[in-house]
Amino acid sequence: MHSPSQLKRDFLKQWLKGLQMCSYPKKEMSILERKKAIKLSADVAMASARNATSCWGLALIANASKEGNDKCLVEHLLGQESERGKMASTFQLAILHKKLRSKKIIKKSCSVRRVKKLTPRMVLASSVAKRLVKNRTKVLKSLVPGGESMDEFSLIKETLDYIVSLRVQVDVMRCLANASDLLNCKGVHG
Repeated sequence: MHSPSQLKRDFLKQWLKGLQMCSYPKKEMSILERKKAIKLSADVAMASARNATSCWGLALIANASKEGNDKCLVEHLLGQESERGKMASTFQLAILHKKLRSKKIIKKSCSVRRVKKLTPRMVLASSVAKRLVKNRTKVLKSLVPGGESMDEFSLIKETLDYIVSLRVQVDVMRCLANASDLLNCKGVHG
């Protein structure tokens, strides 16, 4: 695992490369095109800075690789690793799907054998708690790239990793915005 400062440097380096590539073909970009280019290059740069080892990183790369122009950016930032990243993504998602399916089968087979006498209040409380956990897990799976195919344990682990990466993105972008503001202020007052 990278240190936070090393991760920030790697992200910034890859992100700037991605931004240059996105702005190169088109000098005049609309606000929406610019927003999409910034988000795409930031996502691919973060996955690249993490060496595309996380499921969310592989999912971001796989999603970006689907579209023609975005595919060029992925190949440019990842180089030869992009083919390995796509293969790893497909392979890892298949493994995750198998894990999820086998866990469901085990859960069903175990739940048939377990019969406990519970009071109606306990049944109600436990069903409400299960429903809450299920709903929150569903929301979390929709927020984390590639989360739909993860089991609960992997989802928590990947979510924590994704949050750390998003914080790195925010820190780098905030520093860049602050530096830009300082330069603009010096240009106006200087």
